[in-house]
Amino acid sequence: MNGAEALVSAAVKNGVKICFANPGTTEMPLVQAMDSVPGLRGILCLHENVVTGAADGYGRMTGSPAMCLLHLGPGLANGLTNLHNARRAFTPILVVIGEHATWHLSADPLLATEIEAVARNVSEYVKRNEGTLTIASDLGEAIAASMEKGGRIATLIVPHDFQIADADGKTLERRALPETQYSFRQVTQSAQALKAGKSALLLGGPALSEAGIMLAGRIAEASGADLICDTFFARMERGGDLPSPIRLPYFPDQALELTRRYQHVIIVGTRRPVAFFGYPELPSYLTTEEQTVMLSGPQEDTLGALTALAHEVHAADEIEPNRGQRPDMPKGALNAQSVSAVIAGLQPSNCIIMDEALTVGAPYFDASRHVPRFSHLMLTGGAIGEGPGAATGAAVACSDRKVINFQSDGCGAYSVQAFWTQARENLDVVTIIGSNRSYNILRVELLRAGVKQPGPIARSMSSLDRPFLDWIKIGEGFGVPSVAVDTAEALARELERALLQKGPRLIEAIMT
Repeated sequence: MNGAEALVSAAVKNGVKICFANPGTTEMPLVQAMDSVPGLRGILCLHENVVTGAADGYGRMTGSPAMCLLHLGPGLANGLTNLHNARRAFTPILVVIGEHATWHLSADPLLATEIEAVARNVSEYVKRNEGTLTIASDLGEAIAASMEKGGRIATLIVPHDFQIADADGKTLERRALPETQYSFRQVTQSAQALKAGKSALLLGGPALSEAGIMLAGRIAEASGADLICDTFFARMERGGDLPSPIRLPYFPDQALELTRRYQHVIIVGTRRPVAFFGYPELPSYLTTEEQTVMLSGPQEDTLGALTALAHEVHAADEIEPNRGQRPDMPKGALNAQSVSAVIAGLQPSNCIIMDEALTVGAPYFDASRHVPRFSHLMLTGGAIGEGPGAATGAAVACSDRKVINFQSDGCGAYSVQAFWTQARENLDVVTIIGSNRSYNILRVELLRAGVKQPGPIARSMSSLDRPFLDWIKIGEGFGVPSVAVDTAEALARELERALLQKGPRLIEAIMT
């Protein structure tokens, strides 16, 4: 057994099942090891940001890490965008990077970089393997580290010469994870806040799981509090009889209008809300210090804290189920409202929605309040290009569930290579491109800044024209059957057709 085989064996023994990869020369021993050591499924992606996005989607759906196999520092750099999003989502991910042979580094080869410096931007755990005797234990330590603190990114750098050298074959037993805790003092403070006046529970992370949101609903019913969720959450269980929170608005003035209604905003499984950007005369934080009460942060035992708080406020064991109707099927030309209504009107029970539609999908959250149960994933870190990769990883994680990637055209163009992996693996992903042929958020920001007549350069910097993106050719070029529609009726017809079929499909919804 060589070092690469010892590493793969340790990964399998520690529960890692999937390796999303874009390997190069320094990772070839690890690629070969996946043939000689059974149990680790290798999935090729054509760009590193698809690799990391897929690992993010997989980790959000399973709660366990996939391995990302990346090529040296530049390969890691190519995957940083979605590692940033994964870090904000508290997704467990194991990143393995093949380094140059130790004896070759002194020659300063062309691809040599300070890998650790790059990795520390997104990884809380970074380690360089120093020999085959520790390669298995280092891998086991990295996997355990990825599962700590609510989920984090762990990066292991493995030199090429250690991958091919003989190893003893020993692997570590899976390390027990430390239990998370909650503060009973914070539970008491939260209970007092709920009794003091009109309050809201701001939910994120584990609070948006099925168990978490049901507990929050019980607390809200007992106390009269409202439920709010993060603007961009990692994963929320929604629909059916589950309570449906208000989504915190994106723009800070709108968010402040909401939060100022409450005497207290109790933070549950997330952090005090912060505006995405700094705007003149508007604060960074969207709640005041005086109204902010912390029940639990992302790395604490949020479900335990909610259970204790439910007891403190004498919450009933059951609550009135969330009831309502799906939106009516729209007709005519496509816009943000009609595209969102069609998806919400047709999405099947138990599906997974990866939502990176941004402005074209703004109405979707409200439109989907009363649909059957589903899992809702969103862009968490604000770095666009997440959707196609995350949908790919979610489909690998949950092969028995239909995945719908509701995607804006500007964001989608960042990671179109994911369609090839979907086709190669025959993943059950329906991608709906909300095609407004622009970076519309930039136009919105110009209007909010008082620029009613942008100049020609400003207009060109927000327009996806000259030429338009041909999504049919893009999808079919990567092996995904694709179609374009420009009416609500046609979108409904093609979506119904795609939902009945197995495997990837792409629908471009051309908007007016």
